[in-house]
Amino acid sequence: MKKSTLIPPADELARRYPRADQAAGEEIWLDVIRKMDEVYHDLLQYEVALEEKNAALEESQRFIASVLASMSDILIVCDRTGTIESVNAALSALLGRSADTLVRRPLFDLFADEASRAKASRLFAEQRATPIQDCELLLKAANGSEIALSMNCTPRYDGVGKMLGFVITGRPVGELLRAYQALRRAHEDLQTAQRQLVHSEKMASLGRLVAGVAHELNNPISFVFGNAVVLKRYAERLTRYLDAVHRGSARPALEALREKLRIDRLLDDLPALIDGMLEGAERTRDIVDALKRFSAPGSGERTHFDLVEVIGRAIHWVGKGSGARLEVVRDLPARLLVEGNAGEIQQVVMNLVQNATDATAGAATPRLAISGRLDAGRAIVEFHDNGPGIQAEHLGRLFDPFFSTKPVGQGTGLGLAISYGIVERHGGELTAANHPRGGAVFRLVLPLASAPENP
Repeated sequence: MKKSTLIPPADELARRYPRADQAAGEEIWLDVIRKMDEVYHDLLQYEVALEEKNAALEESQRFIASVLASMSDILIVCDRTGTIESVNAALSALLGRSADTLVRRPLFDLFADEASRAKASRLFAEQRATPIQDCELLLKAANGSEIALSMNCTPRYDGVGKMLGFVITGRPVGELLRAYQALRRAHEDLQTAQRQLVHSEKMASLGRLVAGVAHELNNPISFVFGNAVVLKRYAERLTRYLDAVHRGSARPALEALREKLRIDRLLDDLPALIDGMLEGAERTRDIVDALKRFSAPGSGERTHFDLVEVIGRAIHWVGKGSGARLEVVRDLPARLLVEGNAGEIQQVVMNLVQNATDATAGAATPRLAISGRLDAGRAIVEFHDNGPGIQAEHLGRLFDPFFSTKPVGQGTGLGLAISYGIVERHGGELTAANHPRGGAVFRLVLPLASAPENP
């Protein structure tokens, strides 16, 4: 029978191999110490990470608390059964109750009447999974008064998508009405200021035309005055002749007086004198009417008008007002019928022509080329001058209010900005660029009127 081999006990091994046992024990203790160091290091890292997360969580809580405290709208957080879990300070101030008295109470106890409670119950029952927007309900304040509230309700979920309850926000309807009224007043004030700016710029343009208008009116008025003086002399001769007739003078004496006073020539000349006076008066009336149409504030009425005719009037008035020797070359269709306010579009064209006049003041032969065409239901008119052009850094700001490249006192910086707004309101476009052959080119685009008169 074979004898089995047994492992000697530890004390026997230590007696037989003292050095080996000692070395093995030291190795084990070193390994234990290393493991303890690793565990301690991991614990330190976990502790640092935990402290950082706690700090971030506290910061988030402070941030949320500050946001909730600063909210002017009310906030209610409730569970699925409608029990209130949290409220913000705005609700407490609105109802006159502390947050502690509101938490853990049914949400429906906050409503002032059975109709609001029934409506809220129905909405929450029907739309648990979808938000509720702008639902008007009545809340009950601590003093028993009713507060109309426009509320929104949104479901809230946990990390796995399970619905936990609802978040309700709202604002008293009175505040909404006041905010809407304030917004409407601000909008009306803005529109009024815009109309005043447009009218002020129009008056500034009209002021530059005063000298030209005076000269323009002087011609027909002088013509009417001269004819009136002649007509007065003719009236005196006719009066002398008629007095002689009424006195019963003899026929030879009447014939002599008729020849002396040149009554026949006077009678032949009267129709031409009267026609001339009528023509001068009509010309004066047309000038005054044109000025009234241009200077009157826009009524917003939109009519069909000929853009070619408006351009012609604008060139005429700017030329009379500035007195500059600007050569204007026109290449326009016979007619461009557009829809809008003719006075406002004339203001735009006058501003473009005036800018071209100012820009070409230093040129040897100031020149402005105006060309127009039809394109896909639009009227396109380009104003190309032979001035120095527009600096690259100014192109992006050219239509900004109060931006001007003219010296101080020679421009308000509103002309192009207002013109841009007018064209935009007409559904068109106004752009500026430098022409490849030199000078600046402004491009005016307006939609054509839907009428058969357009060529």
